[in-house]
Amino acid sequence: MNIIHKLIIIFVIFIIIWFLPVPSGVEPEGIHLFAIFSATIIGLILKPISMGGIVFIGVVLTALTDTLPLRDALSGFANPTVWLIVSAFLIARGFIKTGLGKRVAFILIKAFGRKSIGLSYSLVMSEFILSPAMPSNTARAGGIIYPIIRSLCSAFGSEPEKSPRKIGAFLILAQYHADVVISAMFLTSMAANPLAAEITKNITGLELQWTTWALGAIVPGILSLSLIPLVIYKLIPPEIKESSKSRVVADEELQKMGKMKRPEIIMAGIFIFVLLFWITSNFHKINVTTIALFGVGLMLIFGVINWSDVLSEKGAWDAMIWFGGLVMMAGGLYNLGIIEWFGDTISNYISYLPMTFALILTLLIYFYSHYGFASMTAHITALLPVFLAVAIGVGTPPLLAALALAYFSNLNASLTHYATGPAPIYFNAGFVDQITWWKIGFLISVLNIIIWVGIGFPYWKLCGFW
Repeated sequence: MNIIHKLIIIFVIFIIIWFLPVPSGVEPEGIHLFAIFSATIIGLILKPISMGGIVFIGVVLTALTDTLPLRDALSGFANPTVWLIVSAFLIARGFIKTGLGKRVAFILIKAFGRKSIGLSYSLVMSEFILSPAMPSNTARAGGIIYPIIRSLCSAFGSEPEKSPRKIGAFLILAQYHADVVISAMFLTSMAANPLAAEITKNITGLELQWTTWALGAIVPGILSLSLIPLVIYKLIPPEIKESSKSRVVADEELQKMGKMKRPEIIMAGIFIFVLLFWITSNFHKINVTTIALFGVGLMLIFGVINWSDVLSEKGAWDAMIWFGGLVMMAGGLYNLGIIEWFGDTISNYISYLPMTFALILTLLIYFYSHYGFASMTAHITALLPVFLAVAIGVGTPPLLAALALAYFSNLNASLTHYATGPAPIYFNAGFVDQITWWKIGFLISVLNIIIWVGIGFPYWKLCGFW
């Protein structure tokens, strides 16, 4: 399908929805914003142009058609959550520029890489340590961890064409599915997580704190991360069981890097400072975005990054455009009555079920609908507001509904080879064929659902979430 065909589809959907009858309880502008929003989501799926470009056009149309005043159309770019994402991208740049991210990974590989399973766990631990400060799972899993895995595969003589099952297929699958779980564990470990938090705030008035998010995810998340490498080890057993060569590779890389340099030490100190203040934000009441911005300021003061680095961090400014635009649209849809109308309509069909069963059904439908999405951001933007309204409509406590859906918004990326940014990177390495990828993905999805529902729900009860 060429660009013209994609644009025609988007335009037709926009026109059809624009002229739909206005439901009772919905403002006329609500249908118009829903038309712009729907066209934007279809654009994010079809991708005739870049994500940022699509959302930018949506913002312009919102103001041009007077669906919302210009001030409201641009309001998303002043949202503190948007600047949290920008700051986190800049902190991540510090990890990459100084080499601290790679150093952490190689230290863990050297310490725990005696066996193949230990090597996998060391890679998972590396990404877990980096994740609170790296909201781009593509940069984290694809930019830092994947090149290390690829070099280790070559060192073991495991290549896609000749010997993918030697160790490559196991490491690729285990790390990718671990990344999916890690992305769910922190508010700042995946770029669209703050979008889920902002949607929750718009619909329920609840503010999902960094500590609340992490507290809810830590137990089921650690359990998932503990089991995933073991399960994949059984499903796709590597031919190489001992991996002492990985320790040699790690040692060689660490020797090349030499002792920790001043920028790395400063970067480590700033990261610990920011993380500690995020964790204790419930006590000192300093906004997490303020803390993140201060961390970026410290990086500039101490020369970890410079202003050219800030200007050239395209991912941060791209995220600001699409994130800010989508936040504005999601908030507008709620204010104009669209979300409430959708939620009430769907709730009527499942309201006869007990709350727990209705919530689980809602979560399952939301989870497996991700087969139709190539972006977690698009999925969250399109469906999270509706499913959150549905869950609350059947009597689910708002905090439980919001966190469960937010976690599932990440876990569903296990399903396909196009589900999120790192997926095509790991899949295109060539170690795993598509049928195997989908089979393993479905099995891991079942494992995660069992853990996050079976263990998560009782644990969240203890946490006071419901």
